[in-house]
Amino acid sequence: MSKLKDFSIATARMMPVIILADVSGSMAAYGKLAALNRAISEMVAIFADERDVRAEIHVAVITFGGNGAKIHQPLQPAAQIQWTDMEANGSTPMGAAFELVTQLLEDKTIVPSRSYHPNLVLISDGQPTDERGRISDNWKEPLQQLLNSERASKALRFAMSIGPDADEDTLKAFIIGQYPEIDVFRADETQIQKFFRWITVTVGNRSRSINPNSFAPIDFDDLDDLLEF
Repeated sequence: MSKLKDFSIATARMMPVIILADVSGSMAAYGKLAALNRAISEMVAIFADERDVRAEIHVAVITFGGNGAKIHQPLQPAAQIQWTDMEANGSTPMGAAFELVTQLLEDKTIVPSRSYHPNLVLISDGQPTDERGRISDNWKEPLQQLLNSERASKALRFAMSIGPDADEDTLKAFIIGQYPEIDVFRADETQIQKFFRWITVTVGNRSRSINPNSFAPIDFDDLDDLLEF
């Protein structure tokens, strides 16, 4: 059994899951960030138990809040992650997150050429702002560069808006041009976990499919029939 496990790990190709998480000050209200931390932690734990010869799921988290974006969780195998909760601060510099994830994806020392197409997840409860906290459209060019990049253009992308103040036009621009069954998921703090269960099932099914690069996402409305949590 141990030899089979070693063989599986040695031959598996990386499947990246990269989360772009809004950690602006408003995310601290109504338990939104606490719910997001729990949901990501649970997702990582489930991915850590995935065992398949084709794919090994790696997870990274990029946060954007305050004056910019940063890597909160470096990309690494889910089984190796010790999750640390995110904290809320400042405004919503989403454009900086798009720039950072583009750099990460295109760095072949981090994401090898043989990796499967990535999964990108964008979460926000507000509108993009500039470095002074003013509502801005400075996210448009970084997003276009991301979507035009060699790897992000092939990514399976998901987006969740939390609460009534989220800018759904921006989130829709992030997911446009791919599977028609994927739309912006609209949530309050009580629905964050269900969104991540959908991500978990979809990515898990991808990792176990015959051809992970061509696998279509499951329909969100079918989630309860596919798996009971």
